[in-house]
Amino acid sequence: MTDNGKHTEKEIVMLAKSGDRGVLRLLYDRYAGFMTAVCARYLPDENDRKDVLQETFIKIFTSISNFEYRGEGSLKAWMLRITVNEALKFIKQSDNYSFIEHDEQLPDMPEESEVEHIPDEDLNKLILSLPPGYRTVFNLYVFENKSHKEIARLLNIGESSSASQYFRAKAMLARKIKEYRRTSKI
Repeated sequence: MTDNGKHTEKEIVMLAKSGDRGVLRLLYDRYAGFMTAVCARYLPDENDRKDVLQETFIKIFTSISNFEYRGEGSLKAWMLRITVNEALKFIKQSDNYSFIEHDEQLPDMPEESEVEHIPDEDLNKLILSLPPGYRTVFNLYVFENKSHKEIARLLNIGESSSASQYFRAKAMLARKIKEYRRTSKI
């Protein structure tokens, strides 16, 4: 089934629910790039991203018949939620998954680093260079608009741990941005 952007989300859902197997390819072709970019925010390794993307599409394909269409954008939002959940599941199962706990006082926050003029690809690399726990909380808070309460529930950590991980991630990222600007002469 070729699409060329002609099918609406509603039509795609209706075709999937009617058993049209060709729509699965259409779903993959239309959303794989977006979902890969979401995975890339959480997982620095390309092979890990591919594994998570594969698991995500399996989950989407096997459960789309249960999806309830709620207006334009709801399919993409549903797929985003599955993608993030699969990335989090992968991270939790990884040996590298850990939160850096600190007993000492939180350091003073460096001044906000402007991200203007930093290419998205380089900014993403800086975010990916954060320790896994920092990166995970940062992404959930900044990109998924989750509260610390929601993040704590998702990751089975305390709300204060979520807040401190975010604060530390932001501070570390600000230092990395400052170093990037210094070495890149921006």
